[in-house]
Amino acid sequence: MLRFIVQLLVTALALWLASEIVPGVEVLSTGSLLAAAFLLGLANAIVRPILTVITFPLTLITFGLFLLVVNAMVIGLVASLLGGFNIDGLGAGIGAAIVTGIVSWIAGWFIGPKPDRA
Repeated sequence: MLRFIVQLLVTALALWLASEIVPGVEVLSTGSLLAAAFLLGLANAIVRPILTVITFPLTLITFGLFLLVVNAMVIGLVASLLGGFNIDGLGAGIGAAIVTGIVSWIAGWFIGPKPDRA
């Protein structure tokens, strides 16, 4: 449970940072930020794997770069479901995906791998 809360806070931090850095990404309140982080976690667990499988040929042709578009689409889906979180176009979504990915990657260094359950 603690790992889930830490991941939620890291995602919220990443989305906040994206709203500060990337033009076209807007978060209106802290509640919207936490809700967007939670919904993004759900969408990454459910929708993203489906989109990744469907778009695998494009991902292969573009040497994996199309995954940025898939991540932007998932972030855009969350923004369309949430009133206080706005993404203005695909470019802003790709920028938010890059920032979110980098922050999550850096946080993974500190959080460490998931412990094995025996």
